Amino acid sequence: MASERRAALTATLSGAGLLVCVFGAGMLAQADWPRPAVLCCIGAVALALPLFRSLRALHATPAAMTEPAPALTADRQRLIDNALALEARLEHAPIALFLIDGAHGEGAATPMNANARKLVAPGRAVDPAGLYRELAAQPVDQRGMIGFDTERGAERALAAVSALSLHGKPQRLAALMPVESELEAEALHAWRQLVHVLTHEIMNSLTPVASLSRTAHDMLDEFRVSLPADAASDLATALDAISRRSGSLVDFVGSYRSLSNVPEARPERVRVADLFDRVAALVAPGWRARGGEVGFEVEPPSLELIVDQGQLEQALINLIKNAADATAQAAAPRVTVSARLVRGARLRIEVADNGPGVPNDLIGSIFTPFFTTKKHGSGIGLAMVRQLVHGNGGTVRYAKSVGAGARFVIAF
Repeated sequence: MASERRAALTATLSGAGLLVCVFGAGMLAQADWPRPAVLCCIGAVALALPLFRSLRALHATPAAMTEPAPALTADRQRLIDNALALEARLEHAPIALFLIDGAHGEGAATPMNANARKLVAPGRAVDPAGLYRELAAQPVDQRGMIGFDTERGAERALAAVSALSLHGKPQRLAALMPVESELEAEALHAWRQLVHVLTHEIMNSLTPVASLSRTAHDMLDEFRVSLPADAASDLATALDAISRRSGSLVDFVGSYRSLSNVPEARPERVRVADLFDRVAALVAPGWRARGGEVGFEVEPPSLELIVDQGQLEQALINLIKNAADATAQAAAPRVTVSARLVRGARLRIEVADNGPGVPNDLIGSIFTPFFTTKKHGSGIGLAMVRQLVHGNGGTVRYAKSVGAGARFVIAF
């Protein structure tokens, strides 16, 4: 009796704490505070484990399920009802829960709630069996980050595993909290701050250098007659080089400033087919001129999206331009832009080309500002794509193609 009361009380307190963490994470995410939101999610993962232990302990007690109602005290019945209500709410918690057979090592894994079933359903994790093996390999009573491939690209998640015993059989409860979106938001915020500081300081130094060098070059004409011809010529050449180079650097740094000055999105209802028509009118002539082809597909044709259409157009143009650079050596360059609905009513836009694709060792860096593999690249194109898509509530990932070429996936 005392153990049942302790289990029910633990379930009630853990469930209340879990609900507070989930609510807090949602409010902080809406307030654009990704780091505290991630901490709330971590707290929710930690609270989920004792909650499930307590619920299982209550269910394993025959008296809780088989005794007639009159034999239960009012307090005990209320605690059991609260525990069952919390279990129902946990079904919809933003944590994927898996039950793994055995105290350690490999064991059969079973999804325990809605988020777990969604994670291993078609359209999410590419290799559910591999995900189960990775969860089973996690040490008990420790938290750590794991990575797994999904249809939208690689994702990372916080995993915590706890040992428990059900009906005398040792088992483990694994809680998995995908944090890719939160980590991406934090990284974007950090990059924006860094770019803002760097461009501000560099521009403060470059602008007067460019201005003074032009002024000195103009003043040289007034004193040219009093200087030796060779000295005047060398001085003019040096001042001209300083002026041109500083001017180029001002333009170069100014392009990066746009990363930290992306205007806030103004979403509106947009028909995807119409948006694709506008993008096609801008990019198709260039592809035809080089003997290539660009195709656009929408399924169904009436598909609509609430987004800042100008920003999404710019993101698609950047991806198509990236595809043009990647297929420069292809005999018949081609890029396909497709949009369709996938599981969970998510809208998915893919930009796929027939170029060489991205080397595996570079996939993790392609969205990083300043990173480029092109001889004359600036490293701003894909970074701007991520900024624009994220600002409209979406995500962008690089997904490995079945065949050759690169494939970028935008999901809303």
